[in-house]
Amino acid sequence: MNPRDGMTVIWTPDLKRWGKPHYLAITESLADDIRTGRLNPGTRLPTQRALAEVLGLNFTTVSRGYVEAHKRGLIEGRVGQGTFVVDPALSARSASAAGAPRIGPVDFTMNLPPEPDAPGLRGRMQASLAELSGDLINLLRYQGFGGTDDDKEAALRWLKGRGVETTRERLLICPGAHSALSSVLGQVAAPGDTICAERITYPGIRALAAHLRLSLVDLPMDRHGVDPDAFAAACTRVAPKAIYLNPLLQNPTTATLSRARREAIIAVARRYAVSIIEDDAYARICPAPPPSFAELAPEITYYVAGLAKCLGAGLRLAFLVPPSARSALPLAGALRAATVMASPISTALATRWIMDGTADAIVQFVREESAARQRIAAALLPAETYTADPHGFHVWITLPEGWTRSAFASQGRAAGLGVVGSDPFCVAGTPPEAVRLCLGGPSTRQQITHGLEALAHALEGSPALASTYI
Repeated sequence: MNPRDGMTVIWTPDLKRWGKPHYLAITESLADDIRTGRLNPGTRLPTQRALAEVLGLNFTTVSRGYVEAHKRGLIEGRVGQGTFVVDPALSARSASAAGAPRIGPVDFTMNLPPEPDAPGLRGRMQASLAELSGDLINLLRYQGFGGTDDDKEAALRWLKGRGVETTRERLLICPGAHSALSSVLGQVAAPGDTICAERITYPGIRALAAHLRLSLVDLPMDRHGVDPDAFAAACTRVAPKAIYLNPLLQNPTTATLSRARREAIIAVARRYAVSIIEDDAYARICPAPPPSFAELAPEITYYVAGLAKCLGAGLRLAFLVPPSARSALPLAGALRAATVMASPISTALATRWIMDGTADAIVQFVREESAARQRIAAALLPAETYTADPHGFHVWITLPEGWTRSAFASQGRAAGLGVVGSDPFCVAGTPPEAVRLCLGGPSTRQQITHGLEALAHALEGSPALASTYI
């Protein structure tokens, strides 16, 4: 077997001779056939599905074998073309020369925005960072809490783009949304008090409530988000101090509260004197979002706008707007005591990006790239299994009957694909058989396509077929 470059071969390795699990035997057979010249560099291999049928194996076993072969530099995936044999000694150089990125394992666990890859935009971002070096010594010193006047001006501009109008006296610049939420919770509630939250919610709020010894009470949800009637019932039953909401492209379910639903929740909160904590992490990603709670009910809303999901998690920066200048004072004290200050370097970089338009360019890239990746997901995933928003970069999959979240996550790991089961998101009760997939981060569209193809095949098949790999 010595085919010409580019020719697809009917490759049927003898897996028994290796005495190893089938996925490893596939990789060993590839390595041996390449080493002995039975497979030439450039040879197109059978698809994973075709090889699985020939060998009488399940798709995931073959996928796992191809992933291991990718890791060893034996093969490469070319989107729209197939999987090809490469010379292990020259794989990195030949792949670079051909302009064909290798498609290996894909991590769907980290909820990050797509990373800009346009040379012009990346150059613009890097130039901003380089320009800050001229003031590096000053940026390495302690700064006054809350940022400079220029920083606050930039923050006000950023918030205005979301429709949130406030004053410098009410604005606090925090080292990330997590610190802002911690300080707000510490102000509105004392140990033993109750906070309401979505039944399926951001795991960080669970951790913070536990740390502050607060009781977190779950509220049932439908496809539009929290049920206002259930919120009212909880108010009469447990007298919560606040309700925490991630009301736009909710993490993880992707639900967005409509204006009508927001107004119904506000009416309940006002009736029972409950504060609203609005975690508006994805605010700038949606081109036309519903009005925020901070717009509709500023007098009872603690508004948190982190930059992690819009510009980059490494900035560790968030803008916090409490209901009044008076309520901002103790919050500032709590933040200063716990964090001293937001990083001056991160704050200065964000300020520069907001004021010179780079931040808007990054947001536009994230919007467009997220939409492209959602189109890939819509084309590959069974429509009845998942929910998503066309502007978001995560997907919530409700698993078909027979699948458990642990079994599906295990199957994903076996194929080099990371997913997150529903457990860390569930406030109370039995977690649903569901998983979250994140389509952003450093992965390319080619890698996203490769990973989703494998997961889609698993969703369409029987869980029993994935119960063994040997």
